[in-house]
Amino acid sequence: MFDSLSDRLGRTLKNLRGQGRLTEDNIRDTLREVRMALLEADVALPVVREFVEHVRERAVGAEVSRSLTPGQAMVRIVHDELVRVLGEASVPLNLRARPPAVVMLAGLQGAGKTTTAAKLALYLIERESKNVMLVSCDVQRPAAIEQLETLARQVGAGFHPARSGGDPVAIARDALEQARRSFADVLIVDTAGRLHVDQPMMDEARRVHEAVAPVETLFVVDSMTGQDAARTAAAFDQTLPLTGVILTKVDGDARGGAALSIRHVTGKPIKFLGLSEKPDGLEPFHPDRLASRILGMGDVLSLVEEAERKVDREQADRLARKLRKGKGFDLEDFREQMEQMQRMGGIRGILDKMPGAGSLPQGVENQLDDQQVRRTVAMIQSMTPQERRHPAVIKASRKRRIAAGSGTRVQDVNRLLKQFTQMQKMMKKMGKGGMARMLRGMSGGRPPGMPF
Repeated sequence: MFDSLSDRLGRTLKNLRGQGRLTEDNIRDTLREVRMALLEADVALPVVREFVEHVRERAVGAEVSRSLTPGQAMVRIVHDELVRVLGEASVPLNLRARPPAVVMLAGLQGAGKTTTAAKLALYLIERESKNVMLVSCDVQRPAAIEQLETLARQVGAGFHPARSGGDPVAIARDALEQARRSFADVLIVDTAGRLHVDQPMMDEARRVHEAVAPVETLFVVDSMTGQDAARTAAAFDQTLPLTGVILTKVDGDARGGAALSIRHVTGKPIKFLGLSEKPDGLEPFHPDRLASRILGMGDVLSLVEEAERKVDREQADRLARKLRKGKGFDLEDFREQMEQMQRMGGIRGILDKMPGAGSLPQGVENQLDDQQVRRTVAMIQSMTPQERRHPAVIKASRKRRIAAGSGTRVQDVNRLLKQFTQMQKMMKKMGKGGMARMLRGMSGGRPPGMPF
């Protein structure tokens, strides 16, 4: 996420950390690099100008000159300014309304509104314990209604059926009435998108808005469109009273221009980040945490919250009890640990939140391969129960069979067994294992037993 911006800012600020004091020259050079980093990240020019000016005012003031570590003070100033530009504080959904509270999603075609509607439903079901209903008012796009109905089933939300070619306003009104009868807490309305901002589209969205009076009107935008995302959001806000923004496809955005521009240009808070195609790939937006990640400081709070939600406590406790009793760590346990890691977003997803992960050597970064984890799980699943419990019995003929069954090579099986032996030794030293200790071991730079 925002790798290019993070790398550029990281290199620029790192050059200051070894200097005993800040001078006008190195402040000017640093701000020139910061400006270039922001422009290359496709941040809107007014935002760049204001950002650099605010940093300059604080850098040449008493705040830095009195600091014992002026380089670190400069890093803190840039961090604080990033937080300010991103919106200061997290702004949660406002669902304080007589049920059903209506949340309306608007945006251009291809931004990911339908997928986001399902993700938001799952978020509200799992984290807010809400009874959620979904409805699609997109009567133009082929199969849009069927797509949302399928996603609603997947995430466990209710769905109001509609027919293609119907009146979007009537569909929205009928869905609101059904949501009331079904005692739904929240109704999420997915509206139609277009390839560009046009008047018929805006009129339709405005009429749907008037019909259901949503408490939240969220603009869904592809973060990879950069500062264009901010301009489009501003255009929508002239017709619809937007209350916030959801940035999608953030995990594929190496620049970060949309995130850094949209609050300044529109005045609307970013409320969520869409991070993957998975139903649970939606995170609340925290400006301070994202600023820390951009500067390579990690986001341990989000990592801990994710572990709390996604790590199987019963499974972890079972492994801890097993190790305390002196029973060995076997390949079945190894597989479970790999699957826990995958549920938390894979190796890259975890390391992205680790402090200092951005300073990993390039060779190590290139080997961070979640596909390798999936191959590891496939190889273990191709083993017999006896082989998983007693890996020592796995000799040449068994290795060939395991490789054939998992679509891998014998060399891959050998590598797995070597990694498992290393992991086994580590778990033996721990005395009691589980994902918490595994994550603690990862903070040193790499997940134990991973193929680096």
